[in-house]
Amino acid sequence: MIEIRGLTKTYHVGEVDVHALRGVDLSVERGDFVSVVGPSGSGKSTLFHILGGLTPPSSGSIHIDGRDLLAMSDADRTRLRKTTVGFVFQKYNLLPTLTAAQNIAIARDIAGRNGDVDAHFKNVLKLLGIEGRLQHKPRALSGGEQQRVAIARAIVNHPAILLADEPTGNLDSENSRLVLGLLRDLNSETGQTILMITHDVDAATYGHRIVHMRDGRIVD
Repeated sequence: MIEIRGLTKTYHVGEVDVHALRGVDLSVERGDFVSVVGPSGSGKSTLFHILGGLTPPSSGSIHIDGRDLLAMSDADRTRLRKTTVGFVFQKYNLLPTLTAAQNIAIARDIAGRNGDVDAHFKNVLKLLGIEGRLQHKPRALSGGEQQRVAIARAIVNHPAILLADEPTGNLDSENSRLVLGLLRDLNSETGQTILMITHDVDAATYGHRIVHMRDGRIVD
């Protein structure tokens, strides 16, 4: 599903070169749940942004679902973000004036998918435990519920890959366990491929496999 070889990323900050990634190799199989762990500055978020087509690498190769990410045009990368990759962030990024259902529907509209969601997604809403909260706006939802709505929005278009960047960073311990358990259930019950970035070693154990990063490299 994801094949990365020799990935590097260098940022130019004034007269200083910051080497965020220093030759990363990583393979993620379809249906896998991989946790990427590392301290701040280890390159986790840079890897996330490159995989999502949000920023280009300096060198290396990336194939996502058999497609060469670096050979894509800007329009192709935009389509990738609409249909192939779903994003869950530490901040829920829900629009405050819209209901949960409307926040989810926006993702479908952007991808050009109209009409009602299918039966499979309705089952996912039940799995996430928010089917009875869809008509509420974010201010009426707890932090855990908002993150579950954000997860639903990320997967409503059935993306091949779900990228989760510190998905429990704004949650208390109880809601963190709930959200992590839901991600694990989503992976096991629907086969969703998940790549989760976290600094929390305990959170990382919810994945099938833990990859450690330090100083822009995968160290084990």
